[in-house]
Amino acid sequence: MNRSLLAGASALLFVSACATNTQSAAPAQEDPTSNYARAMGTVSSLVQGGNEQIAIDRLTQLLGDPGMSEAQMAQALWRRAELRYGDGSDVNGTVEDLNEILADYPDSSHADDAEEMLEKATAEQAALNARLNAGSLTPMERFRILFRLGQHQDASDLMLASAIQPENRYLVDMYQIGYLCDGDELAGPVFQLTAPDGAVRDVQFCSLGK
Repeated sequence: MNRSLLAGASALLFVSACATNTQSAAPAQEDPTSNYARAMGTVSSLVQGGNEQIAIDRLTQLLGDPGMSEAQMAQALWRRAELRYGDGSDVNGTVEDLNEILADYPDSSHADDAEEMLEKATAEQAALNARLNAGSLTPMERFRILFRLGQHQDASDLMLASAIQPENRYLVDMYQIGYLCDGDELAGPVFQLTAPDGAVRDVQFCSLGK
């Protein structure tokens, strides 16, 4: 009987030790309440809702946090580069982010992927700039190239000066970036856009000649 009691006590001690080890390993995971975790969660939600430009802006804010670790900085830069190279339409910004990863965080888990994407992004950047310099482009063609490069201010100026009516996706991006606004007090041409949530808005340049 005593042997059974001793065996039972040993089993309890073993289970207790395992539980203690499991609990002690938990803090190694990312704290879900940290500024970094909350920001990355917000970015994911924004992207799922079709708000890539706002997600990029949130990552830019996050990258200014002095409390970020090197691994977190590399991850945030990589995520911003992905978005900029995709629907964010900012090839120049993509190249800058990837170069920063390779220069400042060469040992990060994203370094190899950054090097691979950089090759593609720089090739596209060179091709787009070559088209711009070749001339004989329509205002709309020039607008699209400028926008894809990430020269959004130049694209906005050209859109206003040449009375361009771009596709909805450009209008949504310009609305999210802050070039187009809705409000009765605004002047200038009116553009109708359909937001990612299905809402239809009549928008105008927030400030003519911004």
